[in-house]
Amino acid sequence: MTESQLTLNVKPHTLFSDFDINLFKSGKHFRLYEKLGSKILELNGELGVYFAVWAPNAKSVGIAGNFNFWAKQSHKLFPRWDDSGIWEGFLPGLQKGELYKFIIETNDGKLLEKSDPFASFCEIPPNTASIVWDQDHKWNDENWMSNRASKNNHKAPFSVYEIHIGSWRKKNDGTESLSYKELAKELSNYLVEMGYTHVEFLPIMEHPYFPSWGYQITGYFAPTSRYGTPQEFKYLVDVLHQAGIGVILDWVPSHYPNDAHGLAKFDGTFLFEHADPRKGFHPDWKSAIFNYNRNEVRAFLISNAIFWLDQFHIDGLRVDAVASMLYLDYSRKDGEWIPNKYGGNENLEAIEFLKEFNTAVYQYYPDTITIAEESTAYDGVSRPVHLGGLGFGQKWMMGWMHDTLNFMNKDSVHRKFHHNEITFSLIYAFSENFMLPLSHDEVVHGKGAIIDRMPGDDWQRFANLRMLYTYMFTHPGTKLLFMGNELAQTSEWSIERGLDWWLLQYQPHIGIQNLIKDLNHFYKNNSCLFDLQFAKEGFEWLVQNDQENSLIAYFRKDEENALLIVCNFTPSPKEIYKLGVPAHGTWKEVFNSDDPTYGGSGVLNEKPLETISKPWQGKNQFIAPKLAPLAVQVFAKS
Repeated sequence: MTESQLTLNVKPHTLFSDFDINLFKSGKHFRLYEKLGSKILELNGELGVYFAVWAPNAKSVGIAGNFNFWAKQSHKLFPRWDDSGIWEGFLPGLQKGELYKFIIETNDGKLLEKSDPFASFCEIPPNTASIVWDQDHKWNDENWMSNRASKNNHKAPFSVYEIHIGSWRKKNDGTESLSYKELAKELSNYLVEMGYTHVEFLPIMEHPYFPSWGYQITGYFAPTSRYGTPQEFKYLVDVLHQAGIGVILDWVPSHYPNDAHGLAKFDGTFLFEHADPRKGFHPDWKSAIFNYNRNEVRAFLISNAIFWLDQFHIDGLRVDAVASMLYLDYSRKDGEWIPNKYGGNENLEAIEFLKEFNTAVYQYYPDTITIAEESTAYDGVSRPVHLGGLGFGQKWMMGWMHDTLNFMNKDSVHRKFHHNEITFSLIYAFSENFMLPLSHDEVVHGKGAIIDRMPGDDWQRFANLRMLYTYMFTHPGTKLLFMGNELAQTSEWSIERGLDWWLLQYQPHIGIQNLIKDLNHFYKNNSCLFDLQFAKEGFEWLVQNDQENSLIAYFRKDEENALLIVCNFTPSPKEIYKLGVPAHGTWKEVFNSDDPTYGGSGVLNEKPLETISKPWQGKNQFIAPKLAPLAVQVFAKS
């Protein structure tokens, strides 16, 4: 200890045991947030703050803040003696709310001002200081937490409302986002009314650039301060849980921005990222890629995942851009990537990291869920690790989304020539535990609103949209809709304004909202739609190849019952269409997207349908309902 450190009262102190250090260096410490960062504690009767940071290649590390007038060289931390690369120290007198940064002196003499990678609270951007804070919160979600295993399992209904917190609703004439506390009441009431089971937040971790939607993260352990404190975000989660809504966070372990105060070249070297840009720089997002081969980096990321499940009672993590992690040549041309040791394009280190991440999450929090946004045909994304898979609970069904939107975009007279686009998804529907997404990515970057991709006149456009959503809710797999889709939003999503709630003064938009509300409740109340949602036994084709009529029909089944779903992709109603059914008796129409409640034309089968005992379509009897135009109808044995 130098004389200046004695004078400035920085005291040596540690929260690390030798066991902690060994775990950290081997990449197996998954609760680093309990050790690194800033911690308010009492040492020898003095209240103060313990600081610890990993900067193995730094010449020195100091703390600057309001307490020392942001002097860069006055308060130095102590390097540990064990080659862990951790610097630490205790500053008496500091308390909650203190602003600070780490001052990293590089080996070439530069002084870097860095935010704390483990900060639990940050200044509101564009300011970049970290804030000494705690995690105190009295939770009131005991009932949810004790029962959530039944909400997250594979045989439960799972309908997700994806939102960007800052642009769901605006206040003050559209100039200001709602706070976490304001959102708690409004959002929970809305989700319950609409019938969703879960909400997924686009990344809420601290990010400097608002238009990045949260995907360029600098504060992995801090909910963004734009909308309130960490405790206020916990309050939001708490209220949602009390309302029976699960909370999923979008999580980004694939890349991070190069902002000077962030993780990039943290101690003057390529610490968290690869040095070679062919592995360490992402060409699409102009950002840095984590070095998954470094033990301490894997521990940082898995600790971050565990942190949100532990400290914020989060119920699931949707992992962004998994495809970019799996392949070394993702979005790269020849010569811009380095093959793995076998000469292939698989990122072996990232694959092992994802397996380790999923293993850790399900080991410590088996009643949570992980979901992969993965757009390739990589095998086994949602297969358990012990069976050779990556270990995710679910995977986004990107192929279904692309094929379905392409098909629905076509004028009805041309659909018969593209019939395979609407049937192809069932060839591979049970190869993974699929989630059907109509996400934020489908309403940005010039793609327009979903309603704008529906062909025909105004009535047909809304009828096609009703059909799309009803088909989605009756197709095998869980569901995800981005905010605004339930309103038939007519403009591209923009974070600069709230959703166009004013559209609900018009009946067609009210009809779409009513449809989504009823679909959610219908889905949750019919086990045929979710009990075997990931199993081929839960689906049976009845009419697969009626291209001429642009029509398909299929059964969704549980262990005992079946629903018959019929999709007429043309604007021509059909007075009689014979459909084979597995049971003799009376069948009833239980859902129809053409119902006038939703803005439909009202071609309904209001009376029960008696079976006719004659073989048809491989069944011993059939029913002969009338089919509505551009509609999905559901029939059940009564």
